[in-house]
Amino acid sequence: MKPEEFRRIGHEVVDWIADYRARVEEFPVRSQVEPGWVRGQLSALPERGEGFGPLLADLDRVVLPGTTHWQHPGFFAYFPSNASLPSVLGDLLSSGLGVQGMLWATSPAATEVEQHLMDELVTAMDLPRSFLGGGVIQDTASSAALVAVLAALHRSSGGTWRKSGVDGAETVYVSSQTHSSLERAARLAGLGERAVRAVPVSPSTLAMDAAALAERVRADVAAGRRPVLVCATVGTTGTGAVDPLREIADVCAEHGIWLHVDAAWAGPAALCPEFRDLFDGLERADSFTANAHKWMLTAFDLSLFWTAHPGVLVDALAILPEYLRNTATESGAVVDYRDWQIPLGRRFRALKLWSVLRWYGLEGVRAHLRGHVELAALLESWVGASEDWELVTPRTLSLVTIARRDGDDATRAAMDRVNGSGRAFVTHTAVDGRFAIRVAIGAEATREEHVRALWEALDA
Repeated sequence: MKPEEFRRIGHEVVDWIADYRARVEEFPVRSQVEPGWVRGQLSALPERGEGFGPLLADLDRVVLPGTTHWQHPGFFAYFPSNASLPSVLGDLLSSGLGVQGMLWATSPAATEVEQHLMDELVTAMDLPRSFLGGGVIQDTASSAALVAVLAALHRSSGGTWRKSGVDGAETVYVSSQTHSSLERAARLAGLGERAVRAVPVSPSTLAMDAAALAERVRADVAAGRRPVLVCATVGTTGTGAVDPLREIADVCAEHGIWLHVDAAWAGPAALCPEFRDLFDGLERADSFTANAHKWMLTAFDLSLFWTAHPGVLVDALAILPEYLRNTATESGAVVDYRDWQIPLGRRFRALKLWSVLRWYGLEGVRAHLRGHVELAALLESWVGASEDWELVTPRTLSLVTIARRDGDDATRAAMDRVNGSGRAFVTHTAVDGRFAIRVAIGAEATREEHVRALWEALDA
């Protein structure tokens, strides 16, 4: 494809994306196809190239019917995935440059733009100053959890883990509400499921019980175990629960345990001063993650990760074969992000985030976050005034967890009715065995009219 062909076809592709976004509300939010339908529509790969016309036609014919539309204003499921159009353009620029940013030497701009953005966000989000110079973009919070576990394991073992592996004495602490990626990270790190301790939560808030954590840690230490990491969460997936960071940090400090704070969804809220109480105690954390690709208008995948101990992280992960040696690396004057992540290779993801922040500005992103919190508070007020519905847990930011008063079957029927209509999409969770609907308000295009329509459909 020559540059002039790219220019012509690129206009067609951008037009297709723009047209799709302009009419996304016309589609059912959740795909209505049956398993296997999409594959049944696809033909064999062509022996000879056929251009982009047939591909764009298949997007309309096959891909759109088989797509659940995450950018639809009626998308209230899971957590948002804000692929704003400025971030889409940033992604295009990154792909167009086509750099592989594993080393500073392979693309200085890819490294230094990322360093600059991560340090700027420390200030903008009022994060601990200990995170300056310790920021890196991961693909997802799952990868961030794994590198945190590996860094913690490296520190707790005094570096012996790299040579001798794990010894079976290590323990990792989560709560029943912690994202499953932490347990998965423990598996991938070779610790196994037996290393994971589930700490009880407060019945009223579903936040981790710090006293129960302390008791569990002391019992493990007495039994000859080696506590490695505690994961505290700001905004759990199920209900938005917020763990008491400061109290958990006290336990970690007493025993030299790595404290990782997972704020994958709620983390961007730290941009707004009025929400920073949720992060009280964060200055005592060893690492912290927040997904820009959830609520921060940046297309998947882009997870922000900071650590107060970048040297430990690099020591845990670095291997330098001869073919990657270069003058810049050996000078010690640069950062090679390949040593801060699981893969060797890395994309120029920072361009997506840079595009977002340059287009919206920090105030624009704050307005985006505040608007959703206001809509969630409005929904909360409607639920509070209802005789048929109630809040199952206290609202956190833009997540509202609700259920019908007349039981699980009625709640499930309401959810199925709404999802089957195609006009909105919600998901569920279980709270003390009770079936509850999660309403996660976060799509960029969602306005009061869409939240009101969802409530009327649920309450029908």
